[in-house]
Amino acid sequence: MVRLRAMVSQAPEQGFAHRVEHYVSRVDTRLTQALTSDGGAPERLVDAMRYAVLGSGKRVRPLLSYAGGELFGLAARRVDSIAAAVELVHAYSLIHDDLPAMDDDDMRRGRPSTHRKFGEAMAILAGDALQARAFEVLSQDAADSGARGARVMGWLARAAGPEGMVGGQVLDLQAEGRVVDEAALADIHRRKTGELIRAAIMMPGELAGAKAETMHLLDEFACNIGLAFQIRDDLLEVDSDTATLGKSAGSDERNEKSTYPSILGVEAARRRAGEVYGTALGALDGLGEDAAGLRWIAEFIVNRSR
Repeated sequence: MVRLRAMVSQAPEQGFAHRVEHYVSRVDTRLTQALTSDGGAPERLVDAMRYAVLGSGKRVRPLLSYAGGELFGLAARRVDSIAAAVELVHAYSLIHDDLPAMDDDDMRRGRPSTHRKFGEAMAILAGDALQARAFEVLSQDAADSGARGARVMGWLARAAGPEGMVGGQVLDLQAEGRVVDEAALADIHRRKTGELIRAAIMMPGELAGAKAETMHLLDEFACNIGLAFQIRDDLLEVDSDTATLGKSAGSDERNEKSTYPSILGVEAARRRAGEVYGTALGALDGLGEDAAGLRWIAEFIVNRSR
């Protein structure tokens, strides 16, 4: 959160930056509510779920949802469940990514990964539970929005499913130890990381019943900023150490994963990130001043240090 807080402190007194901590507080409150046991779930399971979700996360995906809500004039309370559900799915994906059978990482957000803290079996089950809880949280509000609510849930389901994160993880595993071209790598990144970011951005528009041309521009932004996010992640693996990242630096190289720096070279990867970022901002130009929050988060994404 260091870079995020620095951007808030340096920002003008008006604008999205000075609503960031308010939004983070809102989603953290909703997440805490979602992860408070009423005695129906085993205590150890709830502890593992809370460990994976609550703490030092940047909450980029929830913030994108709130910024999308601002674009469409939605009250924050109407976005709370979307923001929480997206973060729950993100946390589930991190638990599973860190497992020995996947990326095999012992550190996450500056502390032991969930499987190192609670054991592999409990980590797997906590991830499963978080994914289910995400849809439970979302359904509590989406059910009141009729067909729009159903479409909102559809965005999250696609992002988390075989065409999205799960499919991306499969392609990522299959690519280990092989050299893939940029198109194949972009497809892995789009599925594994980009689709959830896309859903976080698009769901408020779906809830608001936005016009097709507006959703098209928003989708162009979402797809490109999702790719920019992952290229930046690849670069951070090269540029940063474990203490800065909060997870094991160099794990991509150890696992023989293809990344933008390994395929294009570091400087070309930086240029590619800039190009994708520029395309994302170009899409926002057609959405007017109400997209200021999305612009602010996009700038954070391409300049973050962890």
